[in-house]
Amino acid sequence: MATGARSKGKTARPARDWRGAAARVLRRIGGALVLLFLFAGIALWWASRWTPSRELFPTQGVTIDASNGEVRWGSIKAAGADFAYVVATAGDKDVDPMFQRNLAGARAAGIPVGVIHRYSLCGLATDQAANFIRHVPRRADMMPSIVWLDFDDRCPDRPTRALLRSELATFLAQIEAHMGQESLIAPSAGFEADYGVTGAIFRTAAMRSDFFEPDYGAHPWTMWQANHYLRVPGADGTVRWNVLRPKGEMR
Repeated sequence: MATGARSKGKTARPARDWRGAAARVLRRIGGALVLLFLFAGIALWWASRWTPSRELFPTQGVTIDASNGEVRWGSIKAAGADFAYVVATAGDKDVDPMFQRNLAGARAAGIPVGVIHRYSLCGLATDQAANFIRHVPRRADMMPSIVWLDFDDRCPDRPTRALLRSELATFLAQIEAHMGQESLIAPSAGFEADYGVTGAIFRTAAMRSDFFEPDYGAHPWTMWQANHYLRVPGADGTVRWNVLRPKGEMR
């Protein structure tokens, strides 16, 4: 009887050990997940507040679009924006619904302002230029316009390098005749890798790279979008924060 009891106890112990091991593993996984979420939260908090050093880049500004809601431009200026870019048009027919209000608000706050056109691979250059000219007023005090170049999942077209460069040159010529000054081109790293626009079209460039200076393009950037996770008083959601290269510096 005693032997049988001991045997029964021995067969039960492995089951208890298995459950205990599983519980320890789950506790470790839970602890790791807590740490992961903690680190992610700290990273997001840091990213929402980080801007480049003012000692290195004294002139800094913001990009605003409709996703930022009713912008309080006085608060934007107080947050340190020395200039602003507002999204104006996209493709051959779209216009940012807050464009005119943002343009007027920035001017009223005394912030130098320029506009952005999101270039579409699915629209003809002349049609996109007509859309831009129809909505963007010509003013002597405007900052140079920016032509945003990137891929869009809603547009499957991928023209050849030669065709894209030709169309982009046509678009630039038409909007620059309207504005009375040259524009900046702002390709993403992927767009630049495929189309090499900074080496083919002689324009100053606005590059994009969160937290680290851009290392792509055929020549040094003029404007750097340094953080698109930033949160500032006066705007809903996140904004894109930009810096200008100090004059004469070729970092």
